[in-house]
Amino acid sequence: MTFSTLGLSAPILKAIAEKGYETPSPIQAEAIPAVLSGADVMAAAQTGTGKTAGFTLPILQKLIGGPKVRANQARVLVLTPTRELAAQVAESIETYGKHLSLTSMVVFGGVKINPQMIKLRKGVDILVATPGRLLDLHGQNAIRFNQIEVLVLDEADRMLDMGFMPDIRRLLALMPKKRQNLMFSATFSQPIRALAKTIVHQPVEISVAPANATAAKVKQWVCPVDKKRKSTVLTKLIHDNKWGQVLVFTRTKHGANRLTKELEAAHIMATAIHGNKSQGARTRALAEFKRGEVQVLVATDIAARGLDIDLLPHVVNFDLPNVAADYVHRIGRTARAGAEGEAVSLVSVDEFDELADIERLINQILPRETLDGFEPLHVLPVSSLTSRPPRKPKPKQSSNKGRRSGGADKRRDASAGPKKKRPARKSGNRGASAGAAGAKAGGGARRK
Repeated sequence: MTFSTLGLSAPILKAIAEKGYETPSPIQAEAIPAVLSGADVMAAAQTGTGKTAGFTLPILQKLIGGPKVRANQARVLVLTPTRELAAQVAESIETYGKHLSLTSMVVFGGVKINPQMIKLRKGVDILVATPGRLLDLHGQNAIRFNQIEVLVLDEADRMLDMGFMPDIRRLLALMPKKRQNLMFSATFSQPIRALAKTIVHQPVEISVAPANATAAKVKQWVCPVDKKRKSTVLTKLIHDNKWGQVLVFTRTKHGANRLTKELEAAHIMATAIHGNKSQGARTRALAEFKRGEVQVLVATDIAARGLDIDLLPHVVNFDLPNVAADYVHRIGRTARAGAEGEAVSLVSVDEFDELADIERLINQILPRETLDGFEPLHVLPVSSLTSRPPRKPKPKQSSNKGRRSGGADKRRDASAGPKKKRPARKSGNRGASAGAAGAKAGGGARRK
């Protein structure tokens, strides 16, 4: 099968060829015809398999020759949970639609709203947005939804998380009832699946991989280590293995900042990206990392969804996520589009419950590889996939209830952290510094 057999026009096929793509991925081969048919679609596939093109390409095709977009209107609305993902989807639309006379733009918080309002006056064929900023624009009469033909929820499982539902329901009430609904994600839990079906109508369901599966070409392993020695172990892994580009996930923004300083003290170029950073700082950090100017990007889970970094070789879970499904999204930043990658999780004994939840979700026991000289004081158990009952996830540290607090840039969405700072706790921090403990450590970095 080739893209030319999927009913796409010559200008779109030309843009695809210029990107160097010849054959569609499995999710694209199934999703493109389904979207072109006009049916509602719920599509699940592993990260890095081309889901964005799976809805972008047929949407561009459907818009060709359609009615002219009116002022302050859009024909297609794509909602994403984070600013970074919104920007990436918008870039994909521009890439595949560059030979078409269609217009598109992206709107999100953290930047001035007036330029977005001005650009919306002429209307756009495709609007990519985060929910918070979109509602702010609607509140200022900068955008209306009467002309919406297609609604896309990208990373739909998180978009339909209960923290987002008030915003989603408000937006749905503003749109025409007769429209096409598309939901794309790497994971669809059963509660989210039931909730999604209250929005879509007789959807075509597409799943090209087992639920919550990880890419086959990702080498996954666990490095058991005491919490206070994690940063020292990470530093040794980077130095001894000569890792040139590493994406590191921490659980908290404070932990990301602290780890960045520790890496820089070890002469490793690092930068942090999280919700407390300005949008300009986040954009610069990601661009520098993609260009190879920064060796390590330390991130919270705002970078776990959708970010496409070409040939990213290494992902490190400095802290395990509270929600097991986020592990799938995190390590999906590597081994994309058929490439190979490595995902390492630095796990202390107090994170065993989180590790067991992850292993049960992906239905495999991850190999343990202890580094010489960094053996933990407490041995990490080997979890069972069947003997433990499901654990209730811990409450998230920040809320995304979608409350309004005044101006356009004060709205909280998934990509922005909470406005009120909480006092740091003296214990339980996942990203604790190695400090003197690391200095006492000896031995090489050979794995057992």
